Amino acid sequence: MYSSSLADPPAIREPLHAPVAHLVRGGVIEGIHYGSVAVLNTDGHVTFQLGDIEAAFYPRSALKPVQAVAMVRMGLPLDGDLLSLAAASHSGEEIHLAGTRRILELAGVTEDDLRNVPDLPYDPAVRDAWIREGRGPSRLAQNCSGKHAAMLYTCRLNGWSLEDYLDPGHPLQKGIAELVEDLTGQRIAQVTVDGCGAPLFSVSLHGLARAAARITTAAPGTPEAKVADAMRDHAEMASGSRRDVAALMRAVPGLLAKDGFEGVQVAALPDGRSIAVKIADGANRARVPVSAAALALAGVDPALLTEFAGEPLLGGGHPVGRLQPARALDPLTART
Repeated sequence: MYSSSLADPPAIREPLHAPVAHLVRGGVIEGIHYGSVAVLNTDGHVTFQLGDIEAAFYPRSALKPVQAVAMVRMGLPLDGDLLSLAAASHSGEEIHLAGTRRILELAGVTEDDLRNVPDLPYDPAVRDAWIREGRGPSRLAQNCSGKHAAMLYTCRLNGWSLEDYLDPGHPLQKGIAELVEDLTGQRIAQVTVDGCGAPLFSVSLHGLARAAARITTAAPGTPEAKVADAMRDHAEMASGSRRDVAALMRAVPGLLAKDGFEGVQVAALPDGRSIAVKIADGANRARVPVSAAALALAGVDPALLTEFAGEPLLGGGHPVGRLQPARALDPLTART
């Protein structure tokens, strides 16, 4: 345990988001994305915040590294690529499907035992090929299948029931909830159901950043360190070969990063510097440049983040602008 006392749950309220990204066309701001950003230093203190980092929100899949740590603490013996897959929102590539089958085989179960929602592969190119082959939605192809397979394996090892492993009252989910509170340092505000069917826990953006830092600063050999090492060493398994999160981990040495639906991003460095981002409208196009700007504010060399600076905006097939972080996220502006 990191702390014998936990903070109260974050308030459930309308978040006071602020402008975090501008869509600039021909020198004029055409659109604005709102959101919130938290940046923590090596001591866990907030060095920069924008918007509302203390309101309750759902981290979505950005919480998967925490779920994976909880399962390792409960005895999950995976490591390397398969442990990375257990924390993944994967693209549905063959490496992900094969890895999930391996976890199911180790657990002595089959795809029929999965309780995630059937879906098509997440990666557009893989999905198109899947459809051309006449294949429909499947539980294996759904982007959370690695996590669900690991949940079944954890239950099997502990002698817990398999049919109801997604019930919030199940020992597996109760253990995950306890670790969510442990790593975030605060009580859970609300529990609901994520898109894949698993319990989803509401915390604060501040708490999410704190949890990521506690994972990356944990001692070697701990469940936290095992998950962080697996995801960094096998970034393509935690996301996909063409995903921005994998590219970000490859670009910044030692960085652990995880995205989540509805515009969520968390990332942490080995020394404990961490960031958490929530885009209010859930736009992926804003998540990437805002996260890069937050990492620059955390002290990451901006030269390592160039490819994540924002998508060019085209007019007549030619660049006429860009989606870029708001001025408040500029390192020079933020420190004055």
